[in-house]
Amino acid sequence: MCGIIGISNKVDVSEDIYLGLIAMQHRGQDACGIASYEGERFYIKKGMGTVQSLFSSKDLHRLKGSMGIGHVRYPTVGGGDPEDAQPFYINMPFGIAMAHNGNTINYVALRRKLTEKGRHINSSCDIEVLLNIFAEGLQDGNPFSAAEKVMDEVKGSYSCVCYIARIGLFAFRDPHGIKPLILGYKNKSFVIASESVALDVLGYKIDRDVMPGEAILVDTDSKLTSRFIKQEAPKHCIFEYVYFARPDSVMDGIPIYEARFGLGRELAKEIKRIGLKPDVVIPVPDTARTTALSLAQNLGVPYREGLIKNRYIGRTFIMPRDSERPRKVRYKLNPVKQEIAGKKVLIVDDSIVRGNTSKAIVKLVREAGPKEVYFASSCPPLKYPCFYGIDMQTRGEFIARNKTTEEIKKEIGVDALVYQTIEGLLSGVSGNPHSRQFCTACFNRDYPTEVTEEEICEIEKDRKRVKS
Repeated sequence: MCGIIGISNKVDVSEDIYLGLIAMQHRGQDACGIASYEGERFYIKKGMGTVQSLFSSKDLHRLKGSMGIGHVRYPTVGGGDPEDAQPFYINMPFGIAMAHNGNTINYVALRRKLTEKGRHINSSCDIEVLLNIFAEGLQDGNPFSAAEKVMDEVKGSYSCVCYIARIGLFAFRDPHGIKPLILGYKNKSFVIASESVALDVLGYKIDRDVMPGEAILVDTDSKLTSRFIKQEAPKHCIFEYVYFARPDSVMDGIPIYEARFGLGRELAKEIKRIGLKPDVVIPVPDTARTTALSLAQNLGVPYREGLIKNRYIGRTFIMPRDSERPRKVRYKLNPVKQEIAGKKVLIVDDSIVRGNTSKAIVKLVREAGPKEVYFASSCPPLKYPCFYGIDMQTRGEFIARNKTTEEIKKEIGVDALVYQTIEGLLSGVSGNPHSRQFCTACFNRDYPTEVTEEEICEIEKDRKRVKS
């Protein structure tokens, strides 16, 4: 998913960007970077690893300026090489540093088109393509025209922040608002970031979410200008509310904690419907905690922390290779045997994607001697590729694609398996079981943008190359 932040008119801006990126480290552990601007010069530091591992106090001191942008990367296009770390910089027509959160569906076609024009694309990261298109549209010095060119040519999802030399901090969000972006302020300083938690940590007041298809310029005099470029029906990524965002963030007006609490309430209805009666509810930490707590309360069953997480191991879902996930479960989680032994245990997780992590967790719990093991997913079966920035882009990597719930139950080794319904998902997040404001394509194939079979094949080819 990636995380982005841009700050204008803040003395020693790199320190605030650094802290903002740490607050959003959950959005990407693969690579990170900061670009700052002072006078007539950009200062850039980026590379592989987490924010704290990459940046030293000496680096932050070198990243001078009162304007800057930052990025944490979770790779979905390309192989996650050092050359793919963001922000990216281009020296024409004004000098632009840019970072984004999203995924370009027609990346291959756009890269080919730029190459035919004589442009040299040096990475396999889609932001380089997007930046080149933006730069072509900036020839007249109007960033809003450049954003319009991007929206005309780029298919997919993108929330972008960039700093343009002698013009200012500029940000825009794709026409459907698939990826999150929020605006805040403090005195004469503005911040634009992926999640509100970054604003909270830095002491900025939340102004509002950047709207779908909106572009915002904070010029060198701290004047803010906003324009709607190309606005379509909102299709916010619902997986943000299920899994990706921090629970203390508010996204497009919906508190993530309340959304996950609602998911537990709705999931409890499904468990009651089938008559399942566990002795204890145990979450898979960390993202399932809120849902599991709500579920336990609604069932009238004890909630226990039966799996303890090693806080020094990152998210298994965003491990670059599938083969690493089951192995990391053993290092990441350890059962509290006295909360499991002899009991009917209901494990609650945010989702089941490939099934290998779920299977490893169930095996771990079985070793603690439960009477029975049940498994509940706070979202419906994932069946279709996501082309908008979550690393599940190929049709063959979903356990639910060609298996029934009964077959998945046997595959992961549980006595009962319960999925959230699509109506429960929508109702839990927004209170409306028929809401149309979310992208739910990974559950029902209702893609907000056109995706051709040729583009799907190109994406699958790229992912297989990366994972081989």
